[in-house]
Amino acid sequence: MRPTPPPVEASPCQKCGACCAYDASWPRFWTDTDEAIALIPPNLVTEDATAMACDGDRCRALAGIVGEAVSCTIYSRRPEVCRACEPGDEACNMAREHYGLDPIEI
Repeated sequence: MRPTPPPVEASPCQKCGACCAYDASWPRFWTDTDEAIALIPPNLVTEDATAMACDGDRCRALAGIVGEAVSCTIYSRRPEVCRACEPGDEACNMAREHYGLDPIEI
């Protein structure tokens, strides 16, 4: 019988989501191709197709409760701006601070 591998620890992003709800100006398309943007459901893109659509400061693709449990409803199709934010980087920790969450040490 094989030993059971240790459980895989969930990404801190799945408990946070602060970067996706910090500022409606963040989720701008800057290096995405028109083809990549076309893969995102139209209701999640601004009318001028320059950014992810937000309700207030929160990206419409974000599901869940910030600081508790969240997910991206288009994770595999998310734009480059979303992929660029890394756990513990300056933008991440700035958004976490805004929500009263401890910084992630990298």
